[in-house]
Amino acid sequence: MPAKELLSKLCRSRILSAVLLLLSSIGLGVLSLHFAAVLRADEMFDSYFENHWIAFLNILPCVWLAFLLWFATRRAALSFALTSAVVMGLSIASWFKLQFRNDPLLFEDLLLIKEAGNMSERYTLFVTKSMIAALVILLVAVAVLAFVARGRLPGKARIIGCVVMLVLLVPMVYLYTNEDIYNTKTENYDLINRWSTTQLYISKGFVYPFLYSVQDAIDTPPTGYDEKQAAEILAEYEDADIPDNQKVDIIGIMMEAYADFSVYDQIEFNVDPYEEYHKLEAEGISGNLLTNIFAGGTIDSERAFLTGYCDQGSYRSATNSYVRYFADQGYTVTGSHPSYDWFYNRVNINANLGFESYNFLENRYGEMADGEIAMDRILIPDIVNLHDQHKAESDQPYFSFSVTYQGHGPYNTEENDYGVDYVKPGVYSQESENILNNYFGSIADTNENLKTMFDHYRASDDPVVIVLFGDHKPWLGDNSSVYEELGIDLNYADSEEGFYNYYGTRYLIWANDAAKQALGNDFIGEGRDLGPYFLMNELFTLCGWDGPAYMQATRACAEAVPVLSVSGLYLQDGVVTDTLTKENQAIVDEYRCLEYYERKNFHESTE
Repeated sequence: MPAKELLSKLCRSRILSAVLLLLSSIGLGVLSLHFAAVLRADEMFDSYFENHWIAFLNILPCVWLAFLLWFATRRAALSFALTSAVVMGLSIASWFKLQFRNDPLLFEDLLLIKEAGNMSERYTLFVTKSMIAALVILLVAVAVLAFVARGRLPGKARIIGCVVMLVLLVPMVYLYTNEDIYNTKTENYDLINRWSTTQLYISKGFVYPFLYSVQDAIDTPPTGYDEKQAAEILAEYEDADIPDNQKVDIIGIMMEAYADFSVYDQIEFNVDPYEEYHKLEAEGISGNLLTNIFAGGTIDSERAFLTGYCDQGSYRSATNSYVRYFADQGYTVTGSHPSYDWFYNRVNINANLGFESYNFLENRYGEMADGEIAMDRILIPDIVNLHDQHKAESDQPYFSFSVTYQGHGPYNTEENDYGVDYVKPGVYSQESENILNNYFGSIADTNENLKTMFDHYRASDDPVVIVLFGDHKPWLGDNSSVYEELGIDLNYADSEEGFYNYYGTRYLIWANDAAKQALGNDFIGEGRDLGPYFLMNELFTLCGWDGPAYMQATRACAEAVPVLSVSGLYLQDGVVTDTLTKENQAIVDEYRCLEYYERKNFHESTE
């Protein structure tokens, strides 16, 4: 057989075409991993292949899509070109997003076309040598496939191939949604900080974590949701302006793991760590805050307060919030958190919630605390200093919301770091005694710094209202060992006492004399029990403000059912229950629908 005829026959070989397409699509997956490794690039790239799960899960979709398209089009070159456009397009988009915002591309971002357009307008895109090299490699691969891999499958084989590829989706869905595989089998912590969601994503490549994020993009509306009806209900209200003579400054502080354990008779105090805090409560309005979390999940309480949403979204694009309402009212909106900006992706999400600026370890507190996370002795005085600086430079009213880090568990189990026996020695096991003394030592230190802060504002002529609240109960030993030793019931589903013990913290709303005069309220008394999503409602009610349309529309729920727990329990008429009256169920159902609508439909006019 002549060489030319032999070559032509070889090029028409289906087996050769399949092998070349397989090798090309594997190479495509490897190229994608190159652009995924933006952190300690060479080492990270190598780590993808040291953990075979990571390499396999990133390359498999490239192979699957290339062969599906081959069966559909009969052309290996075309199928590979289309697969390359999808995989490399998304890989490089994620690379740019990481460069500009330290935030990877998630599946949900594909649904945010306008946000992507806005981002591209704010940043200047550029081409790197690696991108050019990748393009050349892919073009060469397409050319080789076009000239060499010309095997054509018959119609029946194509149909069978497509069916097989679609059937393979069933096990692939399992692979790409399995939590154990994502958290355990693809664990790759050596080069990253495991608490950074961005770095965790990078450690798993791109294609795999991108596909895993599909499930997070599914935001199911509540039962009975009707978008048109929700819009009509909200249209009945208008954002109410805050009168100029009532625009007092608001300083909010969410305190890490801050809870009042003096309510438990089981604890025998030797030194009262809550003395100063109780003095503050006596000067303001305080109550129980029933959160949705226990010993972790800080951002649930944080973002519930800022938005009025009980069901938290991803906040990956501009979102309606009370922060934006304050900004629309002419307030400067800012805040502080002394830890890393990437933690819970606050650096991006706080901007999406409407904060004009925010202070983190990277841009402020690292320098103030010698590169460490600042404790309250630095943070709380700085909150005051930043406010004073603003007042000296601007006539704008001021809204500040800060999140502390001090009090974050776990606490030292081996020794008493504070050197003070807050609990009576010898009453508890040594480990529990150390945990309690270290927790209460942190609480006492926070309270001393709060005392200094409140002393400052008592003497101030500037009208200021301060809102304090704890985000959740603290970690007290593995498997809640200290709670168990103390006999504190945490069975939230079985008793009202257990519910309050598990979810309960405290809140305080305090006003100085200038604010009391401006608002016509003495801000003294016992506050209602409520969830963090209704705490801003309580603040506005005390200030005499109607607030934004969403707050007005949901006020009926805040009054009738002030706690909507993720556990399926509610607070109705002061009683914890799993069954609402028909009227209150309708109010809660409406709240759920309005919440979903408000969270999903950003008001363009508030930008």
